[in-house]
Amino acid sequence: MKKFREFFLRLSRIWPFFRPSKGAMALALCATITASFTEPLVPALLQPLLDKGFKQGSFSLWVVPASLLLLFGVRGFAGFVAQYALAKFTNAGLLNLRQAMFEKVLTARLSLFSNQSSSSLTNTLVYEVFNGSAMLTHALMSLVRDSFTLLALVGYLFYLNWKLTLIVACLFPAVAFVMHVLSSRLYRLTKASQTATDDLAYVVEENVLAHRDIRLHAAQPVQFERFKALSDSLRRLSIKSSVASAAMTPMTQMLAAIALSAVISMALIQSESNNNSVGSFVAFVTAMLMLVGPIKHLSEIASPITRGLAALERGMELIETTESESEGNFSKQRATGEIQFIGATVDFGSDSSPAVNELTLTIHPGETVALVGSSGAGKTTLVNLLPRFIDPSAGRVELDGHDLREWKLDSLRNQFAVVSQHVVMINGTIASNVALGQDVNRQKVVDCLASANLSNFIADLPIGIDTEVGHNAMQLSGGQRQRLAIARALYKDAPILILDEATSALDTESERAVQDALERLMRNRTTLVIAHRLSTVHHANRIVVMDAGKVIEIGSHSELMELGGQYARLYQLGLRDISSDSI
Repeated sequence: MKKFREFFLRLSRIWPFFRPSKGAMALALCATITASFTEPLVPALLQPLLDKGFKQGSFSLWVVPASLLLLFGVRGFAGFVAQYALAKFTNAGLLNLRQAMFEKVLTARLSLFSNQSSSSLTNTLVYEVFNGSAMLTHALMSLVRDSFTLLALVGYLFYLNWKLTLIVACLFPAVAFVMHVLSSRLYRLTKASQTATDDLAYVVEENVLAHRDIRLHAAQPVQFERFKALSDSLRRLSIKSSVASAAMTPMTQMLAAIALSAVISMALIQSESNNNSVGSFVAFVTAMLMLVGPIKHLSEIASPITRGLAALERGMELIETTESESEGNFSKQRATGEIQFIGATVDFGSDSSPAVNELTLTIHPGETVALVGSSGAGKTTLVNLLPRFIDPSAGRVELDGHDLREWKLDSLRNQFAVVSQHVVMINGTIASNVALGQDVNRQKVVDCLASANLSNFIADLPIGIDTEVGHNAMQLSGGQRQRLAIARALYKDAPILILDEATSALDTESERAVQDALERLMRNRTTLVIAHRLSTVHHANRIVVMDAGKVIEIGSHSELMELGGQYARLYQLGLRDISSDSI
């Protein structure tokens, strides 16, 4: 009884997503039950056929053929309706579940993407919930069909001979015990297999993304051994699952065979003593043999139900345990661009010192501020505070005098445009990538591309801005991708601009083209520039030098050079690609 309560409790977690299409489920159930109750009619027709059908004049020639046609016609139509309604129910519920999962992914705290790999999320959202829902709904429908078929056949057997039918009743407790033991083991193995599949997918994802580095360092043998070990672990788990699943069928069939043998023996004894008719004996044995199919299916039902539930529960865990980003109620059409860091600290909880440590800094509207310092100084962490990709552990960050946590997230993030060294493009047209998240205004797209020095490139394309960029625009050069990102920032027209190493991966010629586009983009905007090439930041209004999460120097290029501190040392060490005289 406890197992049944647990099962229905687990089932109730996913039911809300399938409830809107409950009408289709009800239709599928009605059609399935109708088909199930036609099963005893086959042996029921055999009894009068054998007892009377072969006696001349005692049985009409057309009764049995007509009855068979009607019987199988009803069964076939009911089966078709059941399959159609079940498909409608399953796909409607799956649509709702997937949409809820994807919405959760889109609004989740960014820690989700640190804790789970993209391959794991993809596997759960795309494959596991599909396989799980299809498997579970078909298994539950089979459970209903075979249960009612069993009920109808057993009822007919009671009608024919209740004493013999009692022998059948001894079979069910034994079958239930076998299913309980094996299904518990199967559930544990299924959960372990899901984890192993995620690990295997992650290895494949890593090797696809890092294919150049792996070849450069001749790491293929090591990676192959990783893949081989995980594949072998998954193989062993799959075999154990198959054994647990396959063991149900022969064990229950053996129990059924024992019961069937006893019934047939008793039926033969009764036939000799009670002078039962041949028709009733054949009808009883036929109905008894027809029990084997439903019993066999019911013995196998634990496996797909267990697998289906386990798969869907992973999706439910994503929905139920993933926290959405918090936000306030303040919104503003366009910020003036005044930013204040007030004692801001970011501590990721590791043993190392805070990435940003009690930092206080004010950036005025329309000002260009460059952030420089060695790797790990906290520059990127600092700018990630602004669109609330992370929140400060202590202190606060304000935009236009309002704590960022008071802003509505959509309104806050509309104030920022970002151009970084890692340009991400969506699989779509050039126009849709430039207007990402907004309606496409074709003339505005063309103007932004022209401002980003991409007019000649677009003119050479056969269908211009309607050209598909492909997977992350990998066929474009680094400079073209960078300028597309600038065109996207121009299209968004946000009041605050963040440039994170925007030209670090480019050659000199491409850098000049991108730098020209950046200068157009930076006009009349509050701009934060992160760069290791000091030659790209010396025109900033102020340069903020960071070290260990703190501001250690601040001033213009000339002021900091005269100061002769950390900035001057970095400049003199040659942490720039070209001198300021060549720009």
